[in-house]
Amino acid sequence: MQENQNSEKKYEEFPRIKRLPQYVFAQVNEIKAKLRKQGEDIIDFGMGNPDLKPASHIIDKLCESAKKKTTHRYSMSQGIPRLRKAISDFYKRRYDVDINPETEAIMTIGAKEGLSHLMIAMLAPGDIALVPSPRYPIHYYAPVIAGASVLTVSIPLEGTNEEKQEQFLKNIYDSYEDSYPEPKVLILNFPNNPTTMTVDIDFFKEIVKFAKKKGLWIIHDFAYADLCFDGYKAPSILEVEGAKDVAVELYSMTKGFSMAGWRVGFVVGNETIVYNLKRLKSYLDYGTFTPIQVASIIALDSDYSIVEKAANTYSKRLDILVQGLNKIGWNVEKPLATMFLWAKIPEEFQHLGSMEFSKLLLTEAHVAVAPGIGFGEHGEGYVRFAVVENEKRIRQAIRNMKKFFKKYREELKLK
Repeated sequence: MQENQNSEKKYEEFPRIKRLPQYVFAQVNEIKAKLRKQGEDIIDFGMGNPDLKPASHIIDKLCESAKKKTTHRYSMSQGIPRLRKAISDFYKRRYDVDINPETEAIMTIGAKEGLSHLMIAMLAPGDIALVPSPRYPIHYYAPVIAGASVLTVSIPLEGTNEEKQEQFLKNIYDSYEDSYPEPKVLILNFPNNPTTMTVDIDFFKEIVKFAKKKGLWIIHDFAYADLCFDGYKAPSILEVEGAKDVAVELYSMTKGFSMAGWRVGFVVGNETIVYNLKRLKSYLDYGTFTPIQVASIIALDSDYSIVEKAANTYSKRLDILVQGLNKIGWNVEKPLATMFLWAKIPEEFQHLGSMEFSKLLLTEAHVAVAPGIGFGEHGEGYVRFAVVENEKRIRQAIRNMKKFFKKYREELKLK
């Protein structure tokens, strides 16, 4: 009884917390937990939480390093020198980009921590950040937490990829010109979560040119850099000549290297931004556990095939999901990157909205997805699948949804 009373207790919210709305996905999560408590098997595509494990030699290195007496003291908030050198070498091999490990690279405790502290370092009350919508929630709320204001820029959801890139550039330019005061920071994320939109190097050339002209900082979240399929390779914004004058990139080992719980990310690029983040982080943390950093060096120095293996797994899962959904009358296209499928809600369910449709899919088909509204106002009408279930489970989800769709359509006929 006491536990129930505590769970319902209302707490005073401090001013900064009041700017953060209740977690949109909480409603779906509550239903999911209730069904599981009742013994129901839920096939969960809701959270982009990788189910793959790192390569064995990376785990072995973690264990070996953890057994050493000297690795359990405080580490370095900017990352140990050999790790910053490893990310610099990785960028040179992968993107032919030169990164100075001393002044242009800093380790972060995952991309979310990196972005959040970047915004605290860069923004003050009254500053404005340009943020895409739909967006990964922290892209919007990191500036909010920093006390800044946010101006959203809509990501086009229809048309060819070339048309989307052209329209998105126009949307950025228009939003900038309509803003007063002028925005200080532009946050980008390609390949994009949740929409899976991809861009080519020409897109980055245009946006870098614009940023230089306007004195605008660019923060590019490159979390899905390694999960690319069917011949597509995601470009780094730092491949653009002069990009380091205005931009940094957040690289994460979460997805491609399957190291989600390890919390290893980096900010690379502009020296001024890296310097300011380093100054802030020196007050806030002592860095990630040293054995994790040592194992991350081994991962970055490994043959890239370990990443390609993970990407191939997600690609095969997406193939099965996309083919299955199309067979049951839910028309979708396979993305070129990420571990997600961004799917427009079938016509007969559009009137429900993404939240109610997600609840219905969960209760009737026992399939959990993320409602599009959770990614901002422009995400309404869509849901996001994260292919973090194995192939067998994906096929089962298709069968469940097929039965649900058939039942729903028969009920509509009777009405």
